[in-house]
Amino acid sequence: MPLEIPPQLHHIYPPNTAEGFSFPQQNLCALGKRGALSCSENTSIFTLAIRVLRRTVAAEVRKQISGQYGGSPQLLKNLNIGGSVSHHTTVPLTEAVEPVDLEEYLVTHPIALESGPLRDLLEFPPDDIEVVYTPRECRTLVSAVPEESEMDPHVRDCVRSYTEDWAIVNRKYHKLGTGFNPNTLDKQKERQKGLPKQIFESDEAPDGNSYQDEQDDLKRRSMSIDDTPRGSWACSIFDLKNSLPDALLPNLLDRTPNEEIDHHNEDQRKSSRHKELFALHPAPDEEEPIERLSVPEVPKEHFGQRLLVKCLSLKFEIEIEPIFASLALYDVKEKKKISENFYFDLNSEQMKGMLRPHVPPAAISTLARSAIFSITYPSQDVFLVIKLEKVLQQGDIGECAEPYMIFKESDAAKNKEKLEKLKCQAEQFCQRLGKYRMPFAWTAIHLMNIVSSAGSLERDSTEVEVGTGERKGSWSERRNSSIVGRRSLERTTSGDEACNLTSFRPATLTVTNFFKQEGDRLSDEDLYKFLADMRRPSSVLRRLRPITAQLKIDISPAPENPHYCLTPELLQVKLYPDSRVRPTREILEFPARDVYVPNTTYRNLLYVYPQSLNFANRQGSARNITVKVQFMYGEDPSNAMPVIFGKSSCPEFSKEAYTAVVYHNRSPDFHEEIKIKLPATLTDHHHLLFTFYHVSCQQKQNTPLETPVGYTWIPMLQNGRLKTGQFCLPVSLEKPPQAYSVLSPEVPLPGMKWVDNHKGVFNVEVVAVSSLHTQDPYLDKFFALVHALDEHMFPVRIGDMRIMENNLENELKSSISALNSSQLEPVVRFLHLLLDKLILLVVRPPVIAGQIVNLGQASFEAMASIINRLHKNLDGNQDQHGRNSLLASYIYYVFRLPNTYPNSPSPGPGGLGGSVHYATMARSAVRPASLNLNRSRSLSNSNPDISGTPTSPDDEVRSIIGSKATDRSCNRMSSHTETSSFLQTLTGRLPTKKLFHEELALQWVVCSGSVREAALQQAWFFFELMVKSMVHHLYFADKLDAPRKNRFPERFMDDVTALVSTIAGDIVSRFQKDTEMVERLNTSLAFFLNDLLSIMDRGFVFGLIKTCYKQVSSKMYSLTNPSNLASLRLDFLRIICSHEHYVTLNLPCSLLTPPASPSPSVSSATSQSSGFSTNVQDQKIANMFELSVPFRQQHYLAGLVLTELAVILDPDAEGLFGLHKKVINMVHNLLSSHDSDPRYADPQVKARVAMLYLPLIGVIMETVPQLYDFTESHNQRGRPSCVAVDDYESEGGSMISQTVAMAIAGTSVPQLTRPSSFLLASSSGRQHSTFSTESSRSLLICLLWVLKNADESVLQKWFTDLSVLQLNRLLDLLYLCVSCFEYKGKKVFERMNSLTFKKSKDMRAKLEEAILGSIGARQEMVRRSRGQLERSPSGSAFGSQENLRWRKDMTHWRQNTEKLDKSHKPARSRAEIEHEALIDGNLATEANLIILDTLEIVVQTVSVTESKESILGGVLKVLLHSMACNQSALYLQHCFATQRALVSKFPELLFEEETEQCADLCLRLLRHCSSSISTIRSHASASLYLLMRQNFEIGNNFARVKMQVTMSLSSLVGTSQNFNEEFLRRSLKTILTYAEEDLELRETTFPDQVQDLVFNLHMILSDTVKMKEHQEDPEMLIDLMYRIAKGYQNSPDLRLTWLQNMAGKHSERSNHAESAQCLVHSAALVAEYLSMLEDRKYLPVGCVTFQNISSNVLEESAVSDDVVSPDEEGICSGKYFTEAGLVGLLEQAAASFSMAGMYEAVNEVYKVLIPIHEANRDAKKLSTIHGKLQEAFSKIVHQSTGWEFLLVEFFPPLPFLFPLPLPFLFFLFYTVEPPISFYQRAMPTAGPPLMSQGK
Repeated sequence: MPLEIPPQLHHIYPPNTAEGFSFPQQNLCALGKRGALSCSENTSIFTLAIRVLRRTVAAEVRKQISGQYGGSPQLLKNLNIGGSVSHHTTVPLTEAVEPVDLEEYLVTHPIALESGPLRDLLEFPPDDIEVVYTPRECRTLVSAVPEESEMDPHVRDCVRSYTEDWAIVNRKYHKLGTGFNPNTLDKQKERQKGLPKQIFESDEAPDGNSYQDEQDDLKRRSMSIDDTPRGSWACSIFDLKNSLPDALLPNLLDRTPNEEIDHHNEDQRKSSRHKELFALHPAPDEEEPIERLSVPEVPKEHFGQRLLVKCLSLKFEIEIEPIFASLALYDVKEKKKISENFYFDLNSEQMKGMLRPHVPPAAISTLARSAIFSITYPSQDVFLVIKLEKVLQQGDIGECAEPYMIFKESDAAKNKEKLEKLKCQAEQFCQRLGKYRMPFAWTAIHLMNIVSSAGSLERDSTEVEVGTGERKGSWSERRNSSIVGRRSLERTTSGDEACNLTSFRPATLTVTNFFKQEGDRLSDEDLYKFLADMRRPSSVLRRLRPITAQLKIDISPAPENPHYCLTPELLQVKLYPDSRVRPTREILEFPARDVYVPNTTYRNLLYVYPQSLNFANRQGSARNITVKVQFMYGEDPSNAMPVIFGKSSCPEFSKEAYTAVVYHNRSPDFHEEIKIKLPATLTDHHHLLFTFYHVSCQQKQNTPLETPVGYTWIPMLQNGRLKTGQFCLPVSLEKPPQAYSVLSPEVPLPGMKWVDNHKGVFNVEVVAVSSLHTQDPYLDKFFALVHALDEHMFPVRIGDMRIMENNLENELKSSISALNSSQLEPVVRFLHLLLDKLILLVVRPPVIAGQIVNLGQASFEAMASIINRLHKNLDGNQDQHGRNSLLASYIYYVFRLPNTYPNSPSPGPGGLGGSVHYATMARSAVRPASLNLNRSRSLSNSNPDISGTPTSPDDEVRSIIGSKATDRSCNRMSSHTETSSFLQTLTGRLPTKKLFHEELALQWVVCSGSVREAALQQAWFFFELMVKSMVHHLYFADKLDAPRKNRFPERFMDDVTALVSTIAGDIVSRFQKDTEMVERLNTSLAFFLNDLLSIMDRGFVFGLIKTCYKQVSSKMYSLTNPSNLASLRLDFLRIICSHEHYVTLNLPCSLLTPPASPSPSVSSATSQSSGFSTNVQDQKIANMFELSVPFRQQHYLAGLVLTELAVILDPDAEGLFGLHKKVINMVHNLLSSHDSDPRYADPQVKARVAMLYLPLIGVIMETVPQLYDFTESHNQRGRPSCVAVDDYESEGGSMISQTVAMAIAGTSVPQLTRPSSFLLASSSGRQHSTFSTESSRSLLICLLWVLKNADESVLQKWFTDLSVLQLNRLLDLLYLCVSCFEYKGKKVFERMNSLTFKKSKDMRAKLEEAILGSIGARQEMVRRSRGQLERSPSGSAFGSQENLRWRKDMTHWRQNTEKLDKSHKPARSRAEIEHEALIDGNLATEANLIILDTLEIVVQTVSVTESKESILGGVLKVLLHSMACNQSALYLQHCFATQRALVSKFPELLFEEETEQCADLCLRLLRHCSSSISTIRSHASASLYLLMRQNFEIGNNFARVKMQVTMSLSSLVGTSQNFNEEFLRRSLKTILTYAEEDLELRETTFPDQVQDLVFNLHMILSDTVKMKEHQEDPEMLIDLMYRIAKGYQNSPDLRLTWLQNMAGKHSERSNHAESAQCLVHSAALVAEYLSMLEDRKYLPVGCVTFQNISSNVLEESAVSDDVVSPDEEGICSGKYFTEAGLVGLLEQAAASFSMAGMYEAVNEVYKVLIPIHEANRDAKKLSTIHGKLQEAFSKIVHQSTGWEFLLVEFFPPLPFLFPLPLPFLFFLFYTVEPPISFYQRAMPTAGPPLMSQGK
């Protein structure tokens, strides 16, 4: 089949239908030209074209193949969630749809909105992107620049590079993108300030003893059974009447229209709501968000850890002469001096006076006594070495030091004469030899001992010494590849706390011992041996006799910004209020190992270290030798330059420096450091001149003080490069001849005499610390060639070569490729300049020998290899995306569009003609000649908005042409245009320039092989360069306001398309092989597209996104486990969607219209309240809620996000389970970011934003079966204040379990479980993996956010379209939300140890992710080790969510031997727990209020439909469930209001349809009536009262509510642990009060019925509570049970259960007669209801039938108006209310009577039973009965004696007196014989028996 050409390459290869594609020769040449390839290269064009083609076509081919193959069915499934069929062509969710052309759409659909927050949603703000020129911060008062006015080009470039402003492209609103979502930062805490405290009963309930005492007291007061008459009814009523009601709700009893009530409720609910839901919801537990790109650090001068050393005093035993001191740091292990010398002078004025003739007035800078040292690599091997010198005198060092060792200060009086003599000698030497020094003494301080014994600031004083044995490894063992930047210090130190110099206590040291210097052991090598020896316990030095003295110094961490500070160049550092104050010197560091930080300041210093001299073979007298060092700019002695820094108490600069003299030594060692300020521009004549003198110490006649004994020199430049390093120089005996300076002393000059036959006798080292001289041959050659081109000066001399113009091209190319060989350290130091030059060569190909040389490719390759070197070698210096921070800083601050013309046109013919040496390969002549930035002029004025003085030709030109229109451009141009730019536009003579981004894109598209690989490895760098170049181009061409379609030429856009397409191809093809590289590439590409959305045609960028999507999709079809690729795509999408204008990009104000229809009118677009009557509009609504094609097209990015969510959460999607958390977090992050975005604070705007997520509701509804079941966890968590589900017994009326029997029998309250659809789901769908709690919670909070913010009218219209099934599913979701966001309670927070809990949860999640493959564990670890560690927890900007896991060195629970920090013992402070509870309480309240709002919308929607019953039942279920949970008082008020409105609108719902929910509601209301919070009680009582009232109004009584309330009370009192009857009594009183005040029903029976019910409830309440008290008193217990049963007169089921309970209790104690009477009453009760239910002749007529057994049985008769008819659902439903149940009860009763010996009663019972069995013809049962009767009658016959018989004779009714205790009966029997009727009256009315005391 012919291959198809992708459209993006049509401009190169037009499709040819016949052959598939063709390669016309001219097109290949075009490509050759565009690639600026020479003709010879055109041969390889074909292969290149094939390669480009192959990459781009791959996706298409794959797609066609997969199309034929069909792909995996579940991925093609279209999840059309809304239910209505879309009439658009459907595109499966796994395919990307064609995006909307955004620019076109905005033009064709103007929306006529006034300005305002909604208007701002429509378009990006005009100031979205700004190019800012920020003056770089200068540390010093005067910036460091060379003093010379004439500078060579290299110096000029360097200085410009160190001083020009930062060119920053600022995306002004970038911080509003999701990467900086304040909900994931510490800022969340700030945003939670001022939250109201929600009141929860569970928190209010007092705990422990106080509560118990109060309870007991209440009980004693209210119902002590002993203090009241037996009847207790009166007492109970008395108690109730005396209690206080709660406040009544105003207007509760008014007849208000339902609409008005709804409106009022809504106003109440919506007032003072918390605006931001996500501020209350903790962010999901994530790594640093992948979309966050932190702003790189500003490039600045490198400092290590800084140490302030103050020298306070130096005092010897004798004071006879001045002593001079210096300090420096040495690293013994590295054998390196790691700082320059600090010279200080602590001599008294008197001593200084001795040198007055020799010392000119001292500059204040040389009087410093304190210094700041910088240490980049602190280690245990660093010493502070102090060296002392004195004035030269006769005698060797030992002799001179002797007096200091002998004399003691205390003996001063005794040795007065000797001291005077010594003083005189010293004065003479000072007079004569004052300018010479000799070595005297030295000592060293082991720095780390001081730091560690001073103790860390945080450390306890006990931990003073840190032994070296404990160290975990020292600094010096670390690899030095990591850049030691400002941040990395903390990282490096963590291994060795003792080396931390930033936080120890300042220490004052007194050094008392100095070692005298030994003349033959002055070299550094000797010093290192001494220092190494000092660390040993048996040091040789300790055996030496010391010089005693007292040197006091202070050592402390340097303050952040010390005042009065001087840099090593003696510039004043900022905050230098007074120049007369003694300064502190900053001492330059010579780091022990390389430091990789680019130069940012001008520094040009030279250090000269004379080391040794060998004059052993020199004839003549030369013993006391000093070397004079001078820096010369010519050969005349007067040419010495005053550039040598002074030491202490002397002028700042001098022309010469002398080394110290070692007495009588012909081969002395030196330990001098001579510091020189190098001139910026060096010539061949600059050199160092060394003159050797013999100094005559004794004063002899005719002997000069100094005699020159030799000369040597070092030329500063060699072939144009600075000459540094170790030298061993020959010494000439004579003055050097003319023109010696350009030669080296190694050259044998004719006729010169040399010491020791021209052998090298003088060792000297020269070290440069310079930001001008690279000191690298490859870099030097490259810069030299580039500058030669700049200046157009040929031939160029480089090294020993002279390069002619014709050879320049090859040399330039080879020097570019040789950059790879240069040392990394200089490459990094000159990184900014190097990259600038390479970029310049790309943009401005030079003209060499009349030919244009295209260096684009070579430069591109060089850049790629340099950045890859940095990446590989400096791997510790990368962020989470693998971006090297040095390169990121370069792009962000330094890079700018290069000026296209040389800075200073060469003064050749034609004035500006110099420019002609640079040509261009412009692609088309019509490309606009863009204006460009002149760097050199921007120097003169740091603020781009202040125009410069008109000095250049272009000012005149501008005055002719006329200013640009806008001020902005005018100001911009004035300071950044190039002199020739306007001439160019006028004359067209000057060639146009290349644009860097165009050139870069082209080079990247055409590169191949290793170069392409290198570019891919660091794609982020080129992408970011390209973007910055594009922005600068738009800025200078004044196109930032231009329509986006016209901003960039088509050619460039084609290149970008090809580039993106091929890179997407790379990601797809290599994601399994190069995991880490592909991850980086993927994020780089995403950030690039994110950036392009800000500057390019957005429709075009959407197209690019679609290209990437298609390539990934087609690959995913063919994979068995697509999760890795899907994970990459999620990262890609998340980064793109983190754009700060994400909402605007989604066209939130567009209404979805079917493609054919005309565009909507403005009114319908703005007001959504218009009737959605037409089909089109119904479809529109459906489209808004479905992932329909129009939705995905118009809301392109939101469509992609929701599609990913739908596809990944789809239970049939194979292999994507591991991505659930990731995709849910993406949505959560977006919504939470919108929530906190100040631009969307307006509710109208938020509704528009929420509209983009309406399909989310449907997607989440689909996932109901997979969501974590929060309702289940409730059952495990004991909720003190709620009735847990387990507390209900499932069987309706069975004999109850003994545990609850004391309090409550079973109940017909329905079992509260998850709604039916959940149960269905759990049975059918359990093969679906369930989401984790965290993921489910995140999904549900997202759902609530959409429901909270979406336009209610739109929701309502959608609900209208939903089927009953779907609406019920939505209600199931809301039910789940209630459980999910239930308030945990303060006590739970206190119990949770958050750290351990969090840790285990994290580990589990990590493991899960690693196993499920959404991210490889290896990558995870790699990613962590790379860069993650440098974010120390404290320094992190995102502390609160900073994850601790895996990072053992930073965790609170470090598992090594460290002591745990005291502060972490309690996991969280009290305040934190309070805060957490406050947030959780507010979240629970807000979540439930949103659910309530939604329920209200549902009710409004369905109230007009036919299917309302099933839906309203679901609404009620959710409402009741929320009442059952732990809720705040605020929510409950609104909840009760909604419930009242619902019942008032649909009374039949409760009283006819959902009867079990009536029971449930009664239980909930009653529970809240017993709340400890009065407002809750007020509302609950009001609801309960209205419930009765409504029930009464339906049928003149409220039997149902009576019964359910009575049953609920029994349930409540029985199961609730912390139940308080006092509160319930108040509520009952409130209900009574309502009844009394209810004028409307005053004339009916209602008030009396309410009063009866309330009294009855109160009675039950009192008795049940008492029953708990009297567990141990059986008589009292049974009495109470009897009274409770009496209270349940209106609840047949409950009364029956309590009667059975009593029967059981009696049987246990063998009181069979009483037990039998209870059973008879039970049977009578059942018979009564059966006779109502079934009209069967053989059944007993009711309780009348039983009156022969006991007349009390009549009490069981049902009162018709008071008890509901038994055929209603839920009443008399127990198993006993059947014929079989009745038979069972009667048989039990007969058996009990038989056991009690009451055989007459047995007969009566069987009289009732026999007709039933006869009717059923149950012969077997009848035979058994007759057998039993026979036994009974036989017993009666035989029972002719005994008191029982007598008793029966005398008191026939005795068997029916069962309620009275037998002892009382005996008392009656023996005293009085009252009439029977009295007994019947005195008995409590309902006859279950009390306990008898035995026969």
